[in-house]
Amino acid sequence: MQDEANPGRATKHRRLRSATRALAMLAALYLALAYAFLPTFWTWWDDKESPASTYMLTVTPQGIPGDPINVGLVGSKEQVLRAFAAAKWDPADAITLRSSIEIGASVVLDRPYPDAPVSTLLYDGRHQDLAFEKPVGKSADQRHHIRLWLVSSDGEDNRPMWLGSASFDRGVGLSHDTGQITHHIGPDVDAERDNVILDLANAGVLSRQYQIPGRGPTNSGRNGGGDPYFTDGMVTVGVLVP
Repeated sequence: MQDEANPGRATKHRRLRSATRALAMLAALYLALAYAFLPTFWTWWDDKESPASTYMLTVTPQGIPGDPINVGLVGSKEQVLRAFAAAKWDPADAITLRSSIEIGASVVLDRPYPDAPVSTLLYDGRHQDLAFEKPVGKSADQRHHIRLWLVSSDGEDNRPMWLGSASFDRGVGLSHDTGQITHHIGPDVDAERDNVILDLANAGVLSRQYQIPGRGPTNSGRNGGGDPYFTDGMVTVGVLVP
């Protein structure tokens, strides 16, 4: 009755409802494209254009090639946890609704979140077992980070062997391939590999280090977010102090 008595208000309400419906449709279209159609398309495209093996290469949960393996560690899980704590790196939180909201608030409001979650990548069909990070600046917008996978429980000297992928998150944005909200990585993944090993060495938790062949030299790599990277293709292995 009030709207009938006030045509201007009724018109305003109709316009508001129309705008709300339009925004809801646009949001649904974005989610369908970014999180369903485009990941499927890029999975098909990568399989079609790059049938090479994923040896020493991570993949996204959709099967899109991700960051290369560039770090190895020898030691127990407890030794790995203590080593990164000594090097002033924080373990990453699991991805939950709460942690997703917190990392968004950290980036938007420029407030600290040193344990911010990292996205899931797969290696040898499994998501990362451990992940660590070291913020750059105040928020979680920029950070050094590494994901680690336990690949052998009886490797060198009958100690567990871990392989990892280290990269630098240079800022939050939209994936170049899918439009999903993601961190963009810096292109020099070798620098991040060296940074991880240097921090662990400076913390006094490495007894020695050496290199093994990894993915191989890559000058025009592209990760799951469409970010370019280059690498000499070597994996630096750090042996943790028992």
